Amino acid sequence: MQPGLLGSLGRSWWVLVVYGVISVLFAVFAFMKPFAVVAALTWAIGIMALAEGVISAFAVFNRKMVISRGWMAFYALASIAFGLVTIINPITTASILLMFVAAWLIIGGIFRIILAIRIRKEVTGEWMIALSGVVAIVLGGLFFANPGAGLLTMMIWIAALALFYGILQIIVGLRLRKLAHPM
Repeated sequence: MQPGLLGSLGRSWWVLVVYGVISVLFAVFAFMKPFAVVAALTWAIGIMALAEGVISAFAVFNRKMVISRGWMAFYALASIAFGLVTIINPITTASILLMFVAAWLIIGGIFRIILAIRIRKEVTGEWMIALSGVVAIVLGGLFFANPGAGLLTMMIWIAALALFYGILQIIVGLRLRKLAHPM
């Protein structure tokens, strides 16, 4: 790295520390109130979908449209509908999205088991592929059986990753601080 670049990075150390602190605070809140965070994140997705739907609705009237007006209108209506439903009831929407994840896990698990059976003569350790398939099926089944626990589990993982990310940002920021004032 060039000396000017190191100095510039060193002077910006506090930005990473702020990002890290925000991430750690998010993680702490997510551990304490996981369903509130699920609702807030889902609500934010709903706001984005609603905004995109409204913008797309205006785009339907653009004369230089490269996409069919019918498809654009369909997309706008679907986005607005999804956005409104999500804003009105974010936990239900999150639970429905979790059902799609559960179905994907079960289908993926079946695929892995079939793959392991088909490649067992050419590959050693195929049992690990089959085992990953069984784990995916069990997890998908658990999500179907108890969506609330599934949402809680996903939120705990998100919180753990946010905590890890935040701590890393703080460490990197504090290390970069030393570049601003080399000894």
